[in-house]
Amino acid sequence: MRAYEIRDGFGLDKLVLGERPDPTPGPFQVRVRVKATSLNYRDLMMVEGRYNPRQKLPLIPNSDGAGVVDAVGQGVTRVKPGDRVVGLFSQAWPSGEPTRTAQQNTLGGPLDGALGDTMVLHEDGVVPTPAYLSDEEAATLPCAALTAWSALVTYGALKAGDVVLLQGTGGVSIFALQIAKLMGARVIITSSRDDKLERARALGAHDVINYVKTPDWDKAARALTGNVGVDHVVEVGGAGTFEKSLRAVRPGGTVSVIGVLSGGAGSVPLTSILMQNLRVQGILVGHRQGFEALLRAFSQHTVRPVVDRVFAFDEAVEAFHHLKSGAHFGKVVVRVG
Repeated sequence: MRAYEIRDGFGLDKLVLGERPDPTPGPFQVRVRVKATSLNYRDLMMVEGRYNPRQKLPLIPNSDGAGVVDAVGQGVTRVKPGDRVVGLFSQAWPSGEPTRTAQQNTLGGPLDGALGDTMVLHEDGVVPTPAYLSDEEAATLPCAALTAWSALVTYGALKAGDVVLLQGTGGVSIFALQIAKLMGARVIITSSRDDKLERARALGAHDVINYVKTPDWDKAARALTGNVGVDHVVEVGGAGTFEKSLRAVRPGGTVSVIGVLSGGAGSVPLTSILMQNLRVQGILVGHRQGFEALLRAFSQHTVRPVVDRVFAFDEAVEAFHHLKSGAHFGKVVVRVG
């Protein structure tokens, strides 16, 4: 099998294409010939050593992969050879609250991930690909789409008429836009570029804010709600945006913390959280049950993921540079097979 590995230290210059022996699936395992993998910011942080500097190397990165089952081990009943499948981010989180086992069995670190042409996964760690989606589209779903679904639906209890504030136009935010529209919510979205905001409006965003032209985007969001505040913020920025998210949300509202684009360390304004009775929820992607619910909803309404650009397998490092540049709108994908 061919795969990219992080070798001999961290950094994009340490992401090297090589070969490994073809794996054989054991009991209750399936072998997947990977057709496509998408990139998450977590994957970039993993390659650069910022996510887990103690991660054992070599490691095949990337949490998201879609492909075709070509062999199964003894006892497998969920899928059969020839089935199109998507791998789950956590290979050991069927439902309920996360456990240490769920946290320690995630693809792309600490487990080998999808930036190779072959994966061996537990049968419980794959889900059938919706027939209407291409492999490139399906490969965008396991992390970004499920994170947005967990934030808004599983934990956020989003309902029609709610106002959702989204930050930027990366994978999670665009999926959150699609999900919020699906649920009948009103969407306010921010970006540094007017062209991206217009694309978001075309996807159904009700209101847009350029945070470069309007640095006090929290006040602008509140103004759009009659100074009441939004019901839910999907917080992808981290330390650099967290306080403004708290100021944008209404009393009793929810801030779902899902990313650290602007840093992971900062002071926490506890008084604001306390006095406004806010709910701050950390989101660790999600479980199999949530992913299956997401796929049912997307299939019912034929929701198509927004793919920014598809790179060839030999261009995987270039794909990471594209993600790092922040120029993308939606998901960055690498076609593998």
